[in-house]
Amino acid sequence: MGALDGRIAIVTGAGRGLGREHSLLLAREGARVVVNDLDPAPAEEVVEAIRSFGGEAVANTDNVAEWEGAEQLVRSTIEAYGDLHVLVNNAGILRDRFLVNMSEDEWDSVVTVHLKGHFAPTRHAAAYWRERSKAGDPVKASVINTSSTSGLLGNPGQTNYGAAKAGIAAFTQIAAMELIRYGIRSNAIAPAARTRMTEATPGLGDVVKAPDDPERFDVWDPANVSPLVAYLAMEHCTVNGQVFFIRGGTVQLFRPWALGETIERNSRWTVDELEAEMKRLVRE
Repeated sequence: MGALDGRIAIVTGAGRGLGREHSLLLAREGARVVVNDLDPAPAEEVVEAIRSFGGEAVANTDNVAEWEGAEQLVRSTIEAYGDLHVLVNNAGILRDRFLVNMSEDEWDSVVTVHLKGHFAPTRHAAAYWRERSKAGDPVKASVINTSSTSGLLGNPGQTNYGAAKAGIAAFTQIAAMELIRYGIRSNAIAPAARTRMTEATPGLGDVVKAPDDPERFDVWDPANVSPLVAYLAMEHCTVNGQVFFIRGGTVQLFRPWALGETIERNSRWTVDELEAEMKRLVRE
C-alpha cells in the first residue's frame, strides 16, 4: 500500500529535475501521474520510467502559462483518469540579469512562466473541485506550489525570478484561505537542489555538484525534496497555507511577513520627527 494509492496527480515541468523526481515518487507511492512538460521527449521518458516499475502515467505537453493550455491540462487529466486530487506546480525558467540591464522580455517571460504558470492550472483545477464540492462530493485536494529563497530571502540578479517566487508564496497563502471551504489545501515548498536552473546560476554550479564520494549523503539531490511533496499530497494531510524550505534532510517552516518594532504617537508625524526616531526601527 502506497501513501498515495488512488490519488491522481498533475506535475508541471516534470520532464527533468525536481518535477521528474516528484513524478517518480508520487507514482511509487501509488498515484497516477500526468507528467506535464513542454518538451515531449523527457516527459515520455519519465512516463516510461514510471511504467517500468508498474506505475501509471501519461505525458502532457500543454503550456501551463497559457489560459487555454492550463484548462486543457486539467480537462485531459480528468478525461484520462476520471478525477484529479493533486496539483504540483513546478514549471519554471531563469533569465537572470541585474535590474539595470534586464530587458522587458526577460521580466515578462519569467513572471509569466512562474506566476501565471501557477495561477492558471490552479484556477482551472479549483473550479473543478468547487463544482464537485457543491455537488456534495467530498473533496480532499492538494495544491503544492514551488516558491524559492530568491523570493523569500532575496538574491541579486534575480529581481524577475524573486518577484515571481515571492508572489507564489503570497498566492499560496491566499489560495489556502479561499479554497479550504471546498476541501482544497494549498501549500508551497522553497527547495534547494541541483537542477538545470541552479547549475546555470553563477556561483552555484560548484556548490550544488554531487559529492565525489558516492557514500556521502548528497544534500543537493533533487530527490530529497520529493518526500515533502508526497506528504503534502496525501489525502489525510491537514497542513494548509504553509511554505517550507527543504534541502537534503532539512525541512524548515517559513514565517510570513511579521510586524516588528514600533514607533507611535497620537498625531501626525513630521519629517524631522521621523528622521530622529526611525533609527529605533531600522538599524543601519
